[in-house]
Amino acid sequence: MTASAVRVRFAPSPTGYLHVGGARTALFNWLFARQLGGVFLLRVEDTDKARSTEESTAAIFEGLRWLGLSWDEEVVYQGSQPFLERHQRDARAMLESGHAYRCFCTATELDERRKEAEARKDSFKYDRRCDRLSADEVAARVAAGSPFVIRFRVPEGSTGWHDMVHEDIAFPNKDIEDFVILRSDGTPIYNLAVVSDDIFMRISHVMRGDDHISNTPKQILLYQALGAARPVFAHFPMIHGLDGKKLSKRHGATAVGDYQHLGILPEAMCNFLALMGWSPGGDREVMSMAEMTELFSENGLLKKAAVFDTKKLEWMNGQHIIRLPLDDIAARVLPSVVATGLVTAAALEAKHAWYLSLIDLLRARARTLGEIAEMAKPFLVQTVTYDAAAAAKAWKDPAEARAVLRAAHATLAACGTWERAALEAALTALGEAQGLGASKLLAPIRVALTGLSNSPSIYDMLPIFGREQSLARLAAAEQHLAGHLSA
Repeated sequence: MTASAVRVRFAPSPTGYLHVGGARTALFNWLFARQLGGVFLLRVEDTDKARSTEESTAAIFEGLRWLGLSWDEEVVYQGSQPFLERHQRDARAMLESGHAYRCFCTATELDERRKEAEARKDSFKYDRRCDRLSADEVAARVAAGSPFVIRFRVPEGSTGWHDMVHEDIAFPNKDIEDFVILRSDGTPIYNLAVVSDDIFMRISHVMRGDDHISNTPKQILLYQALGAARPVFAHFPMIHGLDGKKLSKRHGATAVGDYQHLGILPEAMCNFLALMGWSPGGDREVMSMAEMTELFSENGLLKKAAVFDTKKLEWMNGQHIIRLPLDDIAARVLPSVVATGLVTAAALEAKHAWYLSLIDLLRARARTLGEIAEMAKPFLVQTVTYDAAAAAKAWKDPAEARAVLRAAHATLAACGTWERAALEAALTALGEAQGLGASKLLAPIRVALTGLSNSPSIYDMLPIFGREQSLARLAAAEQHLAGHLSA
């Protein structure tokens, strides 16, 4: 098959948000198409009108766009009238060719037989009684207006295929009952709709989760009955939580949109999802979309279930925060910084170079965009609020801490240049002169500048705060301690 003949699709049901499992399926299809120069299509499987919503459809589109997974042709809707009419034509064609038959059994009758089988401790399987009706009886029932479904007549033998992930898979046909393909109201069952649509859309590869493996033999039989070439199948392993169970809401956020709001970058999300079921080889982990597209291959698809580890995702997000251009990260984190209420976008634009320096300093320590905004707060406030635990530890002896701050203020005020190297040299000399270790010297200064016990290097922060603000904060902290001593 030529690369240009590769046509893959992502086919979500619009009954909820874009789940991370669905996002991974879309990503693998997209990477496969892009790597081979093929076509990536989007089909909305909205035949369940009771559960399908426009809000869910919009959320799925938004999630795909956020991830950067663009589709190449117009979106198609499975429940649209032209598609429904084609599903019905395909069902009638199989009826006329003898691959299917009308079943007049009611839901009540089937339920009774199912209960009888359970009482006998047998598994229920449709017994083909309607397939044994004479042509005259069938015609009479149809003429009388008796409702019926159309069932596919499963042939003898077995049905198998070579899977891109799991290699050779086969099912004995005796284990597949004559399944319904068209309901009595004329609407298609999932397997018929999917096969009919994939034929119409000229899908060359069906790539999806391995929870669909049991559907595949039925679909292959439908391809054969319709006289169509079947696609290549690939079934990806399920995504599990850290407890080894299928990922669900009990494991935390499962919607792609949730991670967007948690400050995860789409590049990191795609990178993380790609490694849940695929390996580029070697120890390579952090990759851009371009790198993943270049490296993606069916040979790297994995059989083993993947584990969704949020801490690993956050680590990977931190790696992408560092890798992306500074201007890009600064722009993306800006809404979160403004949302702190401590600064406006206009104010940051007015001192853009300073803002870039701040983000560059903070991003090396951050795992999410939200963490960058949180770490930026001490640099944006006018008055420092001292964390009680940090102050109690760093200023345990108020008199000693005040003496350190007074000496640091005098030393820094005497610096002729407010640059990192000069500031570090001055404070280092102070510590040596007074016999103070790094912790004894820097911990009181850190709390004075930020109010916190954890922060970037003091020598990196001082140039960001600037001479005036740094000295003002040291003086304010000293005054605070003086008040504490006199109380």
